[in-house]
Amino acid sequence: MLSAKLKNYLHLHFIVFIWGFTAILGKLITIDALPLVWYRMGIAFLLILIYVKFRKLNLKVPPRALVMLIVAGIVIALHWVTFFMAIKVSNVSVALATMSTGAFFAALMEPIWYGRKMIGYEVIFGLVVMLGLYVMFNVQGNYLYGIVLALVSAFLSAVFSLINGKLAQEHKPSIISLYELGSGVLLLTIYLAFKGRYNADFFTLTAMDWGFIFLLASACTAYAFIASVKVMRFISPYTVMLTTNLEPVYGIILAYLIFGDSEKMNPGFYGGGLIILTTVVANGILKNRKKLKKID
Repeated sequence: MLSAKLKNYLHLHFIVFIWGFTAILGKLITIDALPLVWYRMGIAFLLILIYVKFRKLNLKVPPRALVMLIVAGIVIALHWVTFFMAIKVSNVSVALATMSTGAFFAALMEPIWYGRKMIGYEVIFGLVVMLGLYVMFNVQGNYLYGIVLALVSAFLSAVFSLINGKLAQEHKPSIISLYELGSGVLLLTIYLAFKGRYNADFFTLTAMDWGFIFLLASACTAYAFIASVKVMRFISPYTVMLTTNLEPVYGIILAYLIFGDSEKMNPGFYGGGLIILTTVVANGILKNRKKLKKID
């Protein structure tokens, strides 16, 4: 029999694998990034609403928290739009490798968000990440637009994680997710209506696209979010952080196996990606050691 901790650790790897598979689905789905995110958020919102109603959870939140939830929903919507746009204009490998910078954007913004001093090694690591990006830019200049979009997406994901870090301390994950997905899909609905995008073509999808979108909204969004929070009750944040860094690794391997040569990059590209990933892991190790010393 597997121990509870080992079961949750394996479950965490499965969740990270699912997150890596999100990019694959983004490439397989043939519609544009904006409607793709609209469908994803809308279906995920309905699924979580059913879950919340089934569990009879209280939907009331304070006005201040509601404002933060709406802002977070807008941020996550823009994050997903730019992420899938990056995949569409470049490929999965470029988008995922560049998205690794998200942890660093968060580390650099944390001092401002929480009102603490900047730590010296965070500045150094930030410069190293820029070096990794420079290497990637140099060897894969034809994917410049995709890299820029993925950088914007990584920045937005960092902003989202900082907002959610405060919200998660006071509210249930399912309630947070419900309001964020709802506000995000509302924003996209208004924008698409303003642009006159709602027509027969918008709602005419192939059976394959419908299947992939439902998989993206259910397994990769609604399920993965709730399951990841439950896993964190049994596994330390440090272990979660290190394991989450495997997302681009899983995604890039899957992309190569599924899409073949279109995902193959120059060795320098992988060198730049490795620099970024190694720096992110090193940052996590140093942060964890500092926390342990404070506890001691």
